[in-house]
Amino acid sequence: MPTTPTVLTDEEKINIVNQHIRNVEFASYNADLDLIEANAVSSPDADVIAEINTRKAAIDAKLAALNAEKASLQ
Repeated sequence: MPTTPTVLTDEEKINIVNQHIRNVEFASYNADLDLIEANAVSSPDADVIAEINTRKAAIDAKLAALNAEKASLQ
């Protein structure tokens, strides 16, 4: 039995994008907490802090891409 592809409405797509944005926002806050923890020790490890900042930059890029996709649907 052949299946017919389901076509999502723009509203449904926006809802899905919003879910992804929410997940990335959780990751962003987790990275913020990681940075607070990394800086809280008596001798912060520069490599750990650099890795967290790299992760935060990637998260920001993901958020920008998702927001651009959302804007294209509105």
